Amino acid sequence: MTPAALFAGGLAAGLLAGTASCTAVQGGLLIGLTGRRGGSERRSGLAVVPAFIGGRLASHAVAGALLGLLGGVVRIPPGARAVLLVGAGAAVIVFAVRLIRNTGRAQACSSHHAPSPSPPPSPAPSPAPPPSPPAGVLGRLAPWMKAGLLGAATILIPCGVTLSTEVIAVSSGSWLGGAAAMAGFVAGTAPAFALLGVLVRRIATTRLVVLAAAAALVAGSVTVFAGLRLGGWLPDLGAPPTATAGAQTRADGTQVVTVWSTTRGYRPGVISIEAGRPADIVFRTLDNQGCTRTLTIQGRDITLPVTGAATVRLAPQVPGRLRYVCGMGMYAGFINISKPPSAGTATVPGR
Repeated sequence: MTPAALFAGGLAAGLLAGTASCTAVQGGLLIGLTGRRGGSERRSGLAVVPAFIGGRLASHAVAGALLGLLGGVVRIPPGARAVLLVGAGAAVIVFAVRLIRNTGRAQACSSHHAPSPSPPPSPAPSPAPPPSPPAGVLGRLAPWMKAGLLGAATILIPCGVTLSTEVIAVSSGSWLGGAAAMAGFVAGTAPAFALLGVLVRRIATTRLVVLAAAAALVAGSVTVFAGLRLGGWLPDLGAPPTATAGAQTRADGTQVVTVWSTTRGYRPGVISIEAGRPADIVFRTLDNQGCTRTLTIQGRDITLPVTGAATVRLAPQVPGRLRYVCGMGMYAGFINISKPPSAGTATVPGR
């Protein structure tokens, strides 16, 4: 495919699927940037939103070029992505808490500045305040520079559709094609991020800022939850205790079971195979542009087609339960691995 076609494909993916998923995962960072500014910082922060989007565009284009050149070598493994998601969610929660605290202080100060009938007496001269400690490197940066850096860092917090676009960049086989695919994707999501930033700036001087902080808290909590689930660090609460679909057996003894990957999760959510024999899990899709197109199973990332099927081969397993999760950590599926029904007649290959 030509770079122009790859850019158009990435643009369509960003507009149709990436808007919701990426703003949910990364939008809280933008809320924290735009919602906690006041005074001269608000006046100097007019470029915060375009700087954030520009940072996203630059980092994603560079990552796409690297992916096109190096293939999957530079992919972030699932465990590292889980840590990054938890860290990003925690940062969003900190932004939200600071926004609420700053709003409370501003309201308290305004209530203590009621006009008095007579001018106050001249205050006595006070000693000069002690010099403040030097600010760090980030403290000395202009607001738009901080926004650009944070936008660039969103490449480390990929949503599910981002992962699918990265696969397209890998398959392009060239740095220009990979950069075009990723740049088109960011361009497709840019209107949603711009609208989010403008809306938050509009309400930042009103009491509705508390709603923005609440939205940031929710977004941060969801991101932390997704990271914990992606890393397998949460108990599988609410999972069905029994399988809803069993496997069929080929003539060579391989078990085969089909799972549909939909925009609302995996159907069936729990399947069953027998221990000691290989199994093929066939994941089927039908016009699926959601995060469930990318799943992580046994430490491997699998990307499914928009419409079609992909087979995951499992080596013979021991009895227990195997879990897989979508690229965003939002949807999970389970594979129950049971003992053969008749240990005396079943042939179990050695592991």
